[in-house]
Amino acid sequence: MKRAFHSATESTDVHTRIIARITADLERGVRPWARPWNAGHLDGRIMRPLRYNGPPDSGINVLMLWLAAEDNGFASPTWMTCKQAQELGGHVRKGEHGSQVVYASKVTKTEHAEDGSKVTRNIPYLKGYTVFSVDQIDGLPEQYHARPPPPKFLTTVERIEYADAYFAATKMQVQYRGNRAFYSVSNDFVQMPSIETFRDAESFYAMLGHECMAVA
Repeated sequence: MKRAFHSATESTDVHTRIIARITADLERGVRPWARPWNAGHLDGRIMRPLRYNGPPDSGINVLMLWLAAEDNGFASPTWMTCKQAQELGGHVRKGEHGSQVVYASKVTKTEHAEDGSKVTRNIPYLKGYTVFSVDQIDGLPEQYHARPPPPKFLTTVERIEYADAYFAATKMQVQYRGNRAFYSVSNDFVQMPSIETFRDAESFYAMLGHECMAVA
């Protein structure tokens, strides 16, 4: 009984943290589930986070790891636990902080009804655990750091001349680097991922416009 109570409490805590993070992003005008660029892995344009053994993650973990990658500037799409890193011969660098993901499962509970019969219920729960980006880990096999060859479609996102002219007229300094889009108040510039990482030109200019509006 104690175990079931702990699971329910942990599930509530996980839900609370996820909702709080999504709400914070929405309040600043960002839809975290509709990221228009590829989370920084330009060479492969990988859209979903990957588990240490290759399969893509799913569900709420995709959103949570997208947010973690954006916050920390991680370029690699692959994530693993500290134990998994050790099993592969690697180690998480000292001082690195992990990101939370969840494991969804259920427990089966048998209760006695008023008539004395047994009733079996499946109770779903979420269990949180911590993973680290490959960018935070040293000593892994080379395959975890290798980048795939650039796909042909990376050259298909073309700039829109009149849109470029509009943003040039604002005199806003724009730096193209990394995998995060934001306005730096302290340095007065907008940082944007390269246009080639966006799914289309419209998404690129929409994001650029959003960040430039933060200056006002």
